Amino acid sequence: MKPVVFITRKLPDEVVVPLQEKFTVRMWKSESESVPRDVLLKEVADADALWSVIADQIDKEVFDAAKKLKVVSNLAVGFNNIDTEAAQSKGVIVTNTPGVLTNTTADLTFALLLATARKLIEAESELRKGNWKSWTPMDYTGMDVGGATIGIIGMGRIGEAVARRAMGFDMKVLYHNRSRKLEAEKAYGFEYKELDDLLIQSDFVVILAPFTPETKGLIGQRELELMKETSVLINVARGGIVDEEALYFALKNNQIWAAGLDVFEVEPVDPNHPLLTLPNVTVLPHIGSASIDTRIGMMNLNAYAIIDVLEGREPENRLV
Repeated sequence: MKPVVFITRKLPDEVVVPLQEKFTVRMWKSESESVPRDVLLKEVADADALWSVIADQIDKEVFDAAKKLKVVSNLAVGFNNIDTEAAQSKGVIVTNTPGVLTNTTADLTFALLLATARKLIEAESELRKGNWKSWTPMDYTGMDVGGATIGIIGMGRIGEAVARRAMGFDMKVLYHNRSRKLEAEKAYGFEYKELDDLLIQSDFVVILAPFTPETKGLIGQRELELMKETSVLINVARGGIVDEEALYFALKNNQIWAAGLDVFEVEPVDPNHPLLTLPNVTVLPHIGSASIDTRIGMMNLNAYAIIDVLEGREPENRLV
Protein backbone atom coordinates (compact mmCIF):
# COMPACT_ATOMS: atom_id res chain seq x y z
CA MET A 1 0.00 0.00 0.00
CA LYS A 2 1.12 3.56 -0.69
CA PRO A 3 2.17 5.68 2.28
CA VAL A 4 -0.58 7.99 3.53
CA VAL A 5 -0.17 11.77 3.79
CA PHE A 6 -2.70 13.86 5.70
CA ILE A 7 -2.80 17.64 5.05
CA THR A 8 -4.57 19.74 7.67
CA ARG A 9 -5.68 22.55 5.31
CA LYS A 10 -6.84 22.72 1.72
CA LEU A 11 -3.78 23.69 -0.32
CA PRO A 12 -3.29 24.63 -4.01
CA ASP A 13 -3.21 21.77 -6.48
CA GLU A 14 0.24 22.71 -7.72
CA VAL A 15 1.86 21.80 -4.40
CA VAL A 16 -0.29 18.75 -3.71
CA VAL A 17 -0.01 16.99 -7.10
CA PRO A 18 3.63 15.88 -6.61
CA LEU A 19 2.53 14.06 -3.46
CA GLN A 20 -0.54 12.56 -5.11
CA GLU A 21 1.68 11.05 -7.79
CA LYS A 22 3.57 9.06 -5.17
CA PHE A 23 1.34 8.64 -2.12
CA THR A 24 -2.25 8.40 -0.91
CA VAL A 25 -3.12 11.98 -0.01
CA ARG A 26 -5.99 13.01 2.25
CA MET A 27 -6.65 16.70 2.78
CA TRP A 28 -8.97 18.68 5.03
CA LYS A 29 -11.69 20.38 2.97
CA SER A 30 -11.26 23.97 4.18
CA GLU A 31 -8.52 26.54 3.60
CA SER A 32 -9.76 28.95 6.27
CA GLU A 33 -11.06 26.69 9.04
CA SER A 34 -8.87 24.48 11.20
CA VAL A 35 -9.30 20.74 11.02
CA PRO A 36 -11.44 19.63 14.00
CA ARG A 37 -9.48 17.90 16.75
CA ASP A 38 -11.39 14.62 16.45
CA VAL A 39 -10.78 14.53 12.69
CA LEU A 40 -7.06 15.23 13.16
CA LEU A 41 -6.72 12.40 15.67
CA LYS A 42 -8.62 10.00 13.42
CA GLU A 43 -6.66 10.92 10.29
CA VAL A 44 -3.25 10.75 11.93
CA ALA A 45 -3.90 7.25 13.24
CA ASP A 46 -2.80 5.60 9.98
CA ALA A 47 -0.86 8.47 8.39
CA ASP A 48 2.80 8.14 7.45
CA ALA A 49 3.19 11.91 7.05
CA LEU A 50 1.39 14.91 8.51
CA TRP A 51 1.47 18.30 6.81
CA SER A 52 0.47 20.85 9.46
CA VAL A 53 0.00 24.61 9.74
CA ILE A 54 0.90 26.89 12.64
CA ALA A 55 -2.69 26.87 13.92
CA ASP A 56 -2.60 23.09 14.52
CA GLN A 57 -1.61 21.87 17.97
CA ILE A 58 0.51 18.81 17.26
CA ASP A 59 0.99 17.65 20.83
CA LYS A 60 1.62 14.41 22.71
CA GLU A 61 -1.96 13.29 22.17
CA VAL A 62 -1.48 13.51 18.40
CA PHE A 63 1.79 11.58 18.48
CA ASP A 64 0.24 8.94 20.74
CA ALA A 65 -2.65 8.54 18.29
CA ALA A 66 -0.28 8.07 15.35
CA LYS A 67 0.66 4.43 14.74
CA LYS A 68 3.15 4.79 11.89
CA LEU A 69 3.89 8.50 11.58
CA LYS A 70 7.34 9.26 10.19
CA VAL A 71 7.30 13.01 9.58
CA VAL A 72 5.48 16.22 10.49
CA SER A 73 6.15 19.02 8.00
CA ASN A 74 5.06 22.38 9.44
CA LEU A 75 4.01 25.28 7.20
CA ALA A 76 5.93 27.93 9.18
CA VAL A 77 9.35 28.83 10.45
CA GLY A 78 8.12 28.80 14.04
CA PHE A 79 7.23 25.44 15.53
CA ASN A 80 5.88 26.25 18.99
CA ASN A 81 2.69 24.46 17.92
CA ILE A 82 4.56 21.14 17.85
CA ASP A 83 5.66 19.12 20.85
CA THR A 84 9.14 18.35 19.54
CA GLU A 85 10.02 16.28 22.61
CA ALA A 86 7.04 14.02 21.98
CA ALA A 87 8.03 13.78 18.33
CA GLN A 88 11.57 12.82 19.22
CA SER A 89 10.40 10.21 21.72
CA LYS A 90 8.32 8.60 18.96
CA GLY A 91 11.10 8.85 16.37
CA VAL A 92 9.12 11.29 14.21
CA ILE A 93 11.03 13.80 12.09
CA VAL A 94 9.82 17.42 12.24
CA THR A 95 10.64 19.99 9.53
CA ASN A 96 9.85 23.67 8.99
CA THR A 97 10.26 26.32 6.28
CA PRO A 98 13.06 28.80 7.04
CA GLY A 99 14.90 30.98 4.54
CA VAL A 100 12.28 31.24 1.83
CA LEU A 101 10.17 33.75 3.77
CA THR A 102 12.95 35.99 5.10
CA ASN A 103 12.57 38.93 2.72
CA THR A 104 8.79 38.76 2.57
CA THR A 105 8.49 38.86 6.35
CA ALA A 106 11.05 41.66 6.59
CA ASP A 107 9.05 43.66 4.03
CA LEU A 108 5.86 43.18 6.05
CA THR A 109 7.63 44.10 9.28
CA PHE A 110 8.81 47.37 7.87
CA ALA A 111 5.43 48.05 6.26
CA LEU A 112 3.75 47.57 9.65
CA LEU A 113 6.32 49.84 11.29
CA LEU A 114 5.64 52.57 8.73
CA ALA A 115 1.86 52.15 8.91
CA THR A 116 1.92 52.38 12.70
CA ALA A 117 4.31 55.31 12.84
CA ARG A 118 2.38 57.36 10.28
CA LYS A 119 -1.17 56.29 11.28
CA LEU A 120 -1.90 55.02 7.78
CA ILE A 121 -4.76 52.68 8.71
CA GLU A 122 -6.47 55.29 10.86
CA ALA A 123 -6.12 57.98 8.19
CA GLU A 124 -7.43 55.76 5.40
CA SER A 125 -10.39 54.69 7.53
CA GLU A 126 -11.32 58.30 8.28
CA LEU A 127 -11.16 59.16 4.58
CA ARG A 128 -13.40 56.24 3.63
CA LYS A 129 -15.91 57.26 6.31
CA GLY A 130 -16.12 60.74 4.83
CA ASN A 131 -14.56 62.37 7.86
CA TRP A 132 -11.81 64.18 5.92
CA LYS A 133 -13.26 67.67 5.55
CA SER A 134 -10.16 69.81 5.19
CA TRP A 135 -6.40 69.81 5.47
CA THR A 136 -5.48 70.44 9.10
CA PRO A 137 -2.11 71.15 10.70
CA MET A 138 -2.03 68.30 13.25
CA ASP A 139 -4.58 65.66 12.28
CA TYR A 140 -3.13 62.19 11.60
CA THR A 141 0.36 63.29 12.56
CA GLY A 142 2.71 60.49 13.48
CA MET A 143 6.32 59.71 14.27
CA ASP A 144 9.27 60.13 11.88
CA VAL A 145 10.98 56.90 10.87
CA GLY A 146 13.95 58.33 9.01
CA GLY A 147 16.88 58.95 11.32
CA ALA A 148 15.20 57.23 14.30
CA THR A 149 16.69 54.41 16.39
CA ILE A 150 15.36 50.91 15.83
CA GLY A 151 15.95 48.14 18.35
CA ILE A 152 15.54 44.59 17.05
CA ILE A 153 14.92 41.76 19.50
CA GLY A 154 15.92 38.56 17.71
CA MET A 155 18.65 39.04 15.13
CA GLY A 156 18.16 35.96 13.01
CA ARG A 157 17.74 35.97 9.23
CA ILE A 158 14.59 38.10 9.37
CA GLY A 159 16.04 40.44 11.99
CA GLU A 160 19.11 41.11 9.85
CA ALA A 161 16.90 41.69 6.79
CA VAL A 162 14.82 44.24 8.72
CA ALA A 163 18.01 45.91 9.95
CA ARG A 164 19.28 46.29 6.39
CA ARG A 165 16.01 47.89 5.37
CA ALA A 166 16.29 50.27 8.32
CA MET A 167 19.66 51.41 6.99
CA GLY A 168 17.85 52.73 3.92
CA PHE A 169 15.95 55.05 6.25
CA ASP A 170 19.17 56.23 7.92
CA MET A 171 18.11 54.55 11.16
CA LYS A 172 20.50 53.66 13.94
CA VAL A 173 20.26 49.90 14.43
CA LEU A 174 20.49 48.32 17.88
CA TYR A 175 19.87 44.64 18.46
CA HIS A 176 19.54 42.05 21.20
CA ASN A 177 20.10 38.38 20.52
CA ARG A 178 21.17 35.20 22.27
CA SER A 179 24.53 35.52 20.54
CA ARG A 180 26.45 38.43 19.08
CA LYS A 181 26.40 38.96 15.31
CA LEU A 182 29.97 40.17 14.97
CA GLU A 183 30.12 39.99 11.19
CA ALA A 184 26.94 42.08 10.87
CA GLU A 185 28.28 44.55 13.44
CA LYS A 186 31.46 44.97 11.44
CA ALA A 187 29.81 45.08 8.02
CA TYR A 188 26.86 47.32 8.81
CA GLY A 189 27.57 49.03 12.11
CA PHE A 190 24.77 47.33 14.04
CA GLU A 191 25.17 47.70 17.82
CA TYR A 192 24.55 44.92 20.31
CA LYS A 193 22.70 45.97 23.48
CA GLU A 194 21.45 44.24 26.59
CA LEU A 195 17.66 44.11 26.49
CA ASP A 196 17.05 46.89 29.02
CA ASP A 197 19.42 49.25 27.24
CA LEU A 198 17.79 48.53 23.90
CA LEU A 199 14.34 49.28 25.31
CA ILE A 200 15.50 52.54 26.88
CA GLN A 201 17.26 53.84 23.77
CA SER A 202 15.00 52.73 20.90
CA ASP A 203 12.31 54.74 19.14
CA PHE A 204 11.01 51.57 17.51
CA VAL A 205 11.26 48.18 19.23
CA VAL A 206 10.76 45.29 16.79
CA ILE A 207 10.23 41.77 18.10
CA LEU A 208 11.46 38.99 15.80
CA ALA A 209 12.63 36.43 18.35
CA PRO A 210 11.45 32.81 18.29
CA PHE A 211 8.80 31.80 20.81
CA THR A 212 10.51 29.65 23.45
CA PRO A 213 10.12 29.13 27.21
CA GLU A 214 12.80 31.81 27.62
CA THR A 215 11.02 34.40 25.45
CA LYS A 216 7.47 33.76 26.70
CA GLY A 217 6.32 37.00 28.32
CA LEU A 218 9.68 38.60 27.57
CA ILE A 219 8.05 42.01 27.18
CA GLY A 220 5.93 42.74 30.22
CA GLN A 221 5.08 45.66 32.47
CA ARG A 222 8.67 46.28 33.61
CA GLU A 223 10.04 46.23 30.06
CA LEU A 224 7.30 48.50 28.71
CA GLU A 225 7.99 51.01 31.47
CA LEU A 226 11.59 51.23 30.27
CA MET A 227 10.52 52.35 26.80
CA LYS A 228 10.14 55.97 25.75
CA GLU A 229 6.69 57.58 25.87
CA THR A 230 7.17 58.29 22.16
CA SER A 231 8.26 54.75 21.25
CA VAL A 232 6.50 52.21 19.06
CA LEU A 233 6.40 48.44 19.65
CA ILE A 234 6.19 46.15 16.61
CA ASN A 235 5.59 42.40 17.03
CA VAL A 236 5.83 40.11 14.00
CA ALA A 237 7.14 37.09 15.93
CA ARG A 238 4.65 35.38 18.25
CA GLY A 239 1.97 36.91 20.45
CA GLY A 240 3.06 35.10 23.59
CA ILE A 241 6.34 37.01 23.71
CA VAL A 242 4.41 40.11 24.82
CA ASP A 243 2.20 40.30 27.91
CA GLU A 244 -0.95 41.58 26.22
CA GLU A 245 -2.55 42.89 29.42
CA ALA A 246 0.58 44.89 30.20
CA LEU A 247 0.71 46.17 26.63
CA TYR A 248 -2.92 47.30 26.79
CA PHE A 249 -2.23 49.18 30.03
CA ALA A 250 0.88 50.81 28.59
CA LEU A 251 -0.92 51.96 25.44
CA LYS A 252 -4.06 53.05 27.25
CA ASN A 253 -2.04 55.15 29.68
CA ASN A 254 0.36 56.57 27.08
CA GLN A 255 3.42 54.86 28.54
CA ILE A 256 4.34 54.12 24.93
CA TRP A 257 3.03 55.87 21.83
CA ALA A 258 1.74 53.00 19.68
CA ALA A 259 2.00 49.32 18.75
CA GLY A 260 1.81 47.38 15.51
CA LEU A 261 0.85 43.73 15.89
CA ASP A 262 0.80 40.95 13.32
CA VAL A 263 0.47 38.26 15.99
CA PHE A 264 -1.55 37.58 19.12
CA GLU A 265 -1.33 35.18 22.01
CA VAL A 266 -4.54 33.45 20.89
CA GLU A 267 -5.25 33.30 17.16
CA PRO A 268 -7.51 34.05 15.45
CA VAL A 269 -7.88 37.03 17.74
CA ASP A 270 -11.24 37.76 19.37
CA PRO A 271 -12.71 40.86 17.64
CA ASN A 272 -13.58 42.11 21.15
CA HIS A 273 -9.96 41.87 22.32
CA PRO A 274 -9.13 44.98 24.38
CA LEU A 275 -6.13 45.85 22.20
CA LEU A 276 -8.41 46.17 19.18
CA THR A 277 -10.35 48.96 20.91
CA LEU A 278 -7.34 51.28 21.06
CA PRO A 279 -6.73 53.89 18.35
CA ASN A 280 -2.95 53.67 18.76
CA VAL A 281 -2.78 49.99 17.78
CA THR A 282 -2.36 48.81 14.18
CA VAL A 283 -3.28 45.16 13.71
CA LEU A 284 -2.86 42.52 11.02
CA PRO A 285 -4.03 38.87 10.82
CA HIS A 286 -0.62 37.11 11.00
CA ILE A 287 0.41 37.82 7.40
CA GLY A 288 4.17 38.14 7.79
CA SER A 289 4.94 35.63 5.03
CA ALA A 290 1.80 36.26 2.99
CA SER A 291 3.02 36.82 -0.54
CA ILE A 292 1.97 34.39 -3.27
CA ASP A 293 5.48 33.35 -4.24
CA THR A 294 6.62 32.95 -0.64
CA ARG A 295 3.67 30.86 0.49
CA ILE A 296 4.03 28.57 -2.54
CA GLY A 297 7.75 28.33 -1.82
CA MET A 298 7.05 27.36 1.78
CA MET A 299 4.59 24.71 0.67
CA ASN A 300 7.09 23.29 -1.78
CA LEU A 301 9.61 22.95 1.05
CA ASN A 302 7.00 21.02 3.04
CA ALA A 303 6.17 18.75 0.12
CA TYR A 304 9.83 18.02 -0.66
CA ALA A 305 10.50 17.20 2.99
CA ILE A 306 7.64 14.71 3.07
CA ILE A 307 8.80 13.07 -0.16
CA ASP A 308 12.39 12.83 1.11
CA VAL A 309 11.42 11.21 4.40
CA LEU A 310 8.96 8.74 2.90
CA GLU A 311 11.52 7.77 0.26
CA GLY A 312 14.25 7.26 2.83
CA ARG A 313 16.29 10.45 2.41
CA GLU A 314 17.33 13.05 4.95
CA PRO A 315 15.07 16.14 4.56
CA GLU A 316 16.15 19.75 4.52
CA ASN A 317 15.20 21.96 7.45
CA ARG A 318 15.00 19.12 9.92
CA LEU A 319 14.28 20.26 13.49
CA VAL A 320 14.30 16.86 15.24
